[in-house]
Amino acid sequence: MRASLAGVAFALMLIAAFLAGRYAVETEASPPETEPLPPGPASLEIEEARTIAVFRAARDSVVAITTSTRIIDPFTRRTGETQLGSGSGFVWDADGHVVTNDHVIQGASRALVQLADGRSLEAQVVGRAPSHDLAVLRIGGDALPAPLPRPEPGEGGLEVGQSVLAIGNPFGLDWTLTTGIVSALDRDLPGEAGRAISGLIQTDAAINPGNSGGPLLDARGRLIGVNTAIYSPSGASAGIGFAVPVSTVARVVPQLIETGRYSPPSLGLGFDARINAAVNRQGLPGALVLDVAPGSEAARAGVEPARVARGRLLPGDVVIALDGEEVEGLDDLLAMVDRHRPGDSVTLTLLRDGRRRELTLELRPGR
Repeated sequence: MRASLAGVAFALMLIAAFLAGRYAVETEASPPETEPLPPGPASLEIEEARTIAVFRAARDSVVAITTSTRIIDPFTRRTGETQLGSGSGFVWDADGHVVTNDHVIQGASRALVQLADGRSLEAQVVGRAPSHDLAVLRIGGDALPAPLPRPEPGEGGLEVGQSVLAIGNPFGLDWTLTTGIVSALDRDLPGEAGRAISGLIQTDAAINPGNSGGPLLDARGRLIGVNTAIYSPSGASAGIGFAVPVSTVARVVPQLIETGRYSPPSLGLGFDARINAAVNRQGLPGALVLDVAPGSEAARAGVEPARVARGRLLPGDVVIALDGEEVEGLDDLLAMVDRHRPGDSVTLTLLRDGRRRELTLELRPGR
């Protein structure tokens, strides 16, 4: 009997302790505990749905490009064609213009464009801009579908860390989507004739051979660049890809469509990349003026080129800044000028014989 009474007493003590603890918790000023958020799936579904929607909206504007070149059999003298390479591109306008990389069509005598609906159409080269690794093709005729979908151009002001999507045809695997972020901005890559391609977007979205010429899109599906190259010792994606920014594309492509070539604005001054590099290695920063176009605004302002006397190069004017931005070398100056259009005015800071002066010039159409 005593054991049972002791058990009852112990149970009553536990109930009293429980009620006291509950009362203390409920009367404290601290907020009540909330249910933890479910891990991941709900938020991931939102991101996945957005990515899927962007891909579906942009897919039909992306094309696959196959190039070939004409060859002659040295023994039979018969001509034939052999496949040269493949790449990607995207529709630019309702007239059937397609934007791609210049290196995708380099050396090709024929280009075939495959649309997302499976049709393959002959394409003609409209214009090339090797300095920016951009080219424009045109598909047309009765086979041209109407209307052709095309990506909406995005705006500037990209930020490192911004989400991006790349669509292309790597290794012949058509309409492949990869995602990543903007890893860096204003990157440079070696281009033709020793001139660097400047202002590129760096991304970790997987870009492989065959992706070249495809669009780089933001999270809303707007065009922000044209995928152009990768940095990889193995030739495959290593998480470092590059794209020509849409601001450059919007400046270059309309001129290619209109004239077939891109002519950057000119200062009316002549430079030489090799000579300038040698001068920079001697510790003189800037862009050494080697020629002044007769009758140009620069000539009327008294800009003096370098000259050779007794076998020595005697510097004249050296451009050390443009619109207040320092010019370290010729690539810097050319990239700064290329951001403008003919008719724009720029202010040069010139150095000659240790004296600095500023000069405002109107940019003229280049050749």
